[in-house]
Amino acid sequence: MGLEKTTRMNYLFDFYQELLTPKQRSYMMLYYLDDHSLGEIAEEYDITRQAVYDNIRRTEAMLEEYERKLQLFEKFQKRQQLVSSFEKEPFTEERIQQFLGELKEWD
Repeated sequence: MGLEKTTRMNYLFDFYQELLTPKQRSYMMLYYLDDHSLGEIAEEYDITRQAVYDNIRRTEAMLEEYERKLQLFEKFQKRQQLVSSFEKEPFTEERIQQFLGELKEWD
């Protein structure tokens, strides 16, 4: 699994974990945050590796769907980029107004 996917799933999990069931949260935390293997999770829950795999894949799809609809992570990334660019340029009244205008557009 690529680092980019892992990072994305961790962010999506941070934003949307409250929308998941306790079991989904647990599997995702063990797999993505604690770096457990499918076999280790399966052993802990006394189920098959395939059941863990299926649950994680369905949960990933759910997180992507939540993001598609709510765009919390995308807005977070845009705000981070805007703040970063704002910090590199001088604070002028015009720049502050542009900054605020861009923020209002996203919400």
